[in-house]
Amino acid sequence: MSEQLIECFRDLPDYLGGHILLSVSALVVGLAFSVPLGIAVSRRPKLAEWTQGIASVIQTVPSLALLVLMVPLLGGQTGFWPAFVALILYSILPILANTVVGLRGVDPILIEAGRGLGMSDHELLRKVQLPLAAPVIIAGVRTATVLVVGTATLVTPVGGTSLGNYIFGGLETSDYLATVFGCILAAVLAIVMDQLVRLFELAAQRRDRRLAWMGAIGLLILLAAGLYGPIRKLFGPSPEYVAGAPFTEQHILSEVMKEQLRRAGFTVNQQKGMAEGVQFLALRSNQIDCCINYTGNIWTVLMKEKQSAERSILRERVRRFLRESYGTIYLGELGFENAYALAMNPKRAEELLGPNRSQWTVSALAEQTRCLSVSISGDLQFFRRPEWRQLRDRYELRFREKKEADPTLMYGAVRDGQVDVIVAYTSDGRIEKYGLILLQDDLGVLPSYDAILLVSATAAAKPGFLDALEPLVANGGSINDAAMQQANRQVDVEGKSPRSVGLQLLEAISVRQKEQNRE
Repeated sequence: MSEQLIECFRDLPDYLGGHILLSVSALVVGLAFSVPLGIAVSRRPKLAEWTQGIASVIQTVPSLALLVLMVPLLGGQTGFWPAFVALILYSILPILANTVVGLRGVDPILIEAGRGLGMSDHELLRKVQLPLAAPVIIAGVRTATVLVVGTATLVTPVGGTSLGNYIFGGLETSDYLATVFGCILAAVLAIVMDQLVRLFELAAQRRDRRLAWMGAIGLLILLAAGLYGPIRKLFGPSPEYVAGAPFTEQHILSEVMKEQLRRAGFTVNQQKGMAEGVQFLALRSNQIDCCINYTGNIWTVLMKEKQSAERSILRERVRRFLRESYGTIYLGELGFENAYALAMNPKRAEELLGPNRSQWTVSALAEQTRCLSVSISGDLQFFRRPEWRQLRDRYELRFREKKEADPTLMYGAVRDGQVDVIVAYTSDGRIEKYGLILLQDDLGVLPSYDAILLVSATAAAKPGFLDALEPLVANGGSINDAAMQQANRQVDVEGKSPRSVGLQLLEAISVRQKEQNRE
């Protein structure tokens, strides 16, 4: 069995359990809210139209956008709660609409017959309307089930745990086995839950309690199997939460921090693939315990600084800002930098900028963009970041085309000549592997991006927590540029798992520190 597949099965109890817990709890609450609401508005056509209209508007909001919006709307909550609320909102429309349609579809003659027998409105609803409308209502539940199970794969960026962790993590580290594994499991889960709800639909149509019992038993078995992981954690020690952003380097470093804490006796859970903005909110509210970020990122995105500064000054100001504005501990630097840089294929650089490599600068490129057709590609967020606006305006860059692409694709694109320039990460192993060159930022527009270890205030107060992580930042950092670039290359190019590479990197750190102690 391959290393990647072993990793997939190792995470299965947590990811499947998180997915089922989110989906089922959201469906239960959505059902409990939508059916009574549908009953209440079904007799008032205008009110029913407005209610369904509001639910339809919610449904049109892109899934990922709604999930991210829930974080600030819930006061900075991350993880389960924003995902839970967003999934409830997505479940409302199909159940509500089918409840209204089902109740309105009951034959008026049957209702009049019930009234003739002396039934009250409540008795009519319970004994006539709801039983006859039940197949239509349950059909809406089936639609909501498939919708919710599918949308739950998108909760990773807000810190949720689901089968989507396989998909996001696989795409970010070029582990397509994990991506396919997550897609297949999510599809199978949606089909199984859909068919179990279908048994209830058939039971309502045929008035067959046996089918209803089969559906109930099937759901109980699914819940028991799927929720084993989350329930087991409830009876274990309270874990520490290590967060990582959605790219290869962060997956590796997340494993390094996790193992370092585990060796110190802590129980550790990982929040992989969290959006960086969500991470800062989670740190401030002590929902995660530690993560790794970059000085330049905090300088431009959080502090809104428009001019760079000398490295030591920038570090100190970032340290003070995090302490005063976020209550977060800046434990230290890891020893390497992951900066933005414009990268090119050397052959294309020679065509545009001439044979003299000392002249391969951003200023020289800017001159060519004003008179020639030059294209650039960046990751999915760079062209909306302050760094891009500063580069564009200071150098007067005029690219013919800007392409947004996943980092796993843009390096191959510049190597193969599909684009002229990319916005690369300087610690990415594919720069060396593909023979790319980095243009000199001759005007010094971009700040330094030293990797730093951040700890929440609550975690810092835990006995032994800072001591466990201190070796990673001791003596100015334990990971140099070459070591981090090699680790990234092992995942992105050689196909190794972030966990195995993280353990290998941690072992190298331990060996180096032992050698330093001997000296």
